Amino acid sequence: MAVRGGFPILSTRDLERLVSFYESAFDAERTYGYPGPDGNDVFVSLRVGGATVAIAADEVPTAAADRIALWFYVDDADSAYEQALRAGGQPVRAPADMPWGERVASIKDPDGFLISMGAEKRSSQHR
Repeated sequence: MAVRGGFPILSTRDLERLVSFYESAFDAERTYGYPGPDGNDVFVSLRVGGATVAIAADEVPTAAADRIALWFYVDDADSAYEQALRAGGQPVRAPADMPWGERVASIKDPDGFLISMGAEKRSSQHR
């Protein structure tokens, strides 16, 4: 399993307000948006200088530890998930194909922080 990159995901009840803050405060550039059922973005990726920060809409109040997560792009979400579980991670979401074209799995690390692992779907990967 090889990690190819990663970025933090900030969770907020007011996505557009937080995106606007990063655009204004740090000259962030919106590089990706994923719309929800109403057509408004529920997930946004921002380029902040040489870094990437993602912001996700979260309508449900969450504990502070759940308001930030790590995202790792991996070669194979299934093997990364299994390796993370063997290392002591707690299962959150088994690998599954997502509507935006990636295969994603999630675990919590031993301190309870959420880590999601995403891979491009390939015809040879699990379905």
